[in-house]
Amino acid sequence: MYTLHIANKNYSSWSLRPWLVLAALDIPFTEIIHPFPENGVRDLYRAFSPSGKVPCLQDGHTVVWDSLAIVEYLAENHVQVWPSNKLARAWARCAAAEMHSGFQTLRNNCGMSCGIRVQLHSISPALKKDIDRVDELWNEGLQKFGGPFLAGEKFSAVDAFFAPVVFRAQTYQLPVSQTGKTYMETLLRLPAMQAWYEAALAETWREPAHEKETIEAGKLIADLRA
Repeated sequence: MYTLHIANKNYSSWSLRPWLVLAALDIPFTEIIHPFPENGVRDLYRAFSPSGKVPCLQDGHTVVWDSLAIVEYLAENHVQVWPSNKLARAWARCAAAEMHSGFQTLRNNCGMSCGIRVQLHSISPALKKDIDRVDELWNEGLQKFGGPFLAGEKFSAVDAFFAPVVFRAQTYQLPVSQTGKTYMETLLRLPAMQAWYEAALAETWREPAHEKETIEAGKLIADLRA
């Protein structure tokens, strides 16, 4: 059975992606949570992850790190990870890779914190550009492949890669189209997403750097965490 090492569910957007692939597609695995320490995270995480980062997957003696590499490794044994249609699969991989490597302003200005609600002080042109591109991708996938998920009627890895953005959009009330809002509702209703969210709310860990990052972005409206 796979073992997936992750960090706090409230904060760890990178951990969410492969976790959601495994959970939503009913692929058996064991999760091990390593809460973000205040200092020395890389040294602590090096005990199980070559990069000193999470997520990290163990499959027997095989160790796979980085969320995109983990998903591709899983896809070698589980065909449902990516869409079965060739065109949808190509689009899904492009969109997931773009998410994986881009949208730096969105990441920096709107750090993931599932359990709070924040009213942004402002939306800079760079942040708006990232939000608009996400919304464009969502609309493109839904229109091209018929929805309700990005690459067709079934959940796949591309949805997992945008799941942290859905939580961010919920936290910071990001402006997206009605089609984008409908897609967000679809993903938020997914049982695996609800399970992650409920676990995130139940966490009592607080990591100062992440807390500071989210509060600096705007006015705290609500904190729904335990």
